[in-house]
Amino acid sequence: MEEAEIGIFGGTGIYDSGLLKESKEVTIETPYGKPSDTITVGVFKDRKIAFLPRHGKKHTIPPHMINFRANIWAFKELGIKRIIAPSAVGSLQEKIEPGHFALPNQFLDFTKSRKGSFSEDGRVIHISVADPFCPELQKSILEVSSKQNRHIHKDCTYVCIEGPRFSTKAESKFYRSTGADIIGMTLVPECQLAREAQMCYASISTVTDYDVWAEKPVTAKEVLETLAKNVEGTKKLLTDLIENIPKNRSCSCEKALLEAEF
Repeated sequence: MEEAEIGIFGGTGIYDSGLLKESKEVTIETPYGKPSDTITVGVFKDRKIAFLPRHGKKHTIPPHMINFRANIWAFKELGIKRIIAPSAVGSLQEKIEPGHFALPNQFLDFTKSRKGSFSEDGRVIHISVADPFCPELQKSILEVSSKQNRHIHKDCTYVCIEGPRFSTKAESKFYRSTGADIIGMTLVPECQLAREAQMCYASISTVTDYDVWAEKPVTAKEVLETLAKNVEGTKKLLTDLIENIPKNRSCSCEKALLEAEF
């Protein structure tokens, strides 16, 4: 079995950019079925990295059909301790402009049909997600963003909706009224499953559009066009981030189950 230290979810381009040396494609079966695709494992700046496109390499899996449990389990099987999770989001606030980055530190869950826990018959897990993201990873992201002069908004609240459709205007205005900052379709249950697996997790959100509260109805075509422009920036952020992540964990993520199981 291959092993890796840092896992990356998303379709940011790092896995096919030639940056990973000695890369291999790994197929992992899990108790929860197949992950989204094969996992690319390789070396970058002396760190062992694994990459898994959460929608599949050809972007064929819609958000509500991603097998999040299999994806997290597969990363755990590889020995991964930290997960970096780039994703595309819409903005719920005027100041968070398309092309900017956002760093969520809280979420609101409006998903409906997803399996969000490894807790099943015979095992009850009440995981704490009061602070859902790893502070150590977030610190590294902010440090690298500052050095690169990236326009990143920290301490954001992410509204996660079921998808794959976009919001109605009424829904968008409601989400905005909660004080939330960004909206997307993939954060939940990915982040809470990572917590159950005692893995560090941080999301890097790329803002592709203003949600429809701004009276600017969004299309998938427009989102993809903005995302394409942001790929290089995301990739640059990731490459410097990998080098900046401490070798050893000093956070409490690896002890998340201590007070969560009955």
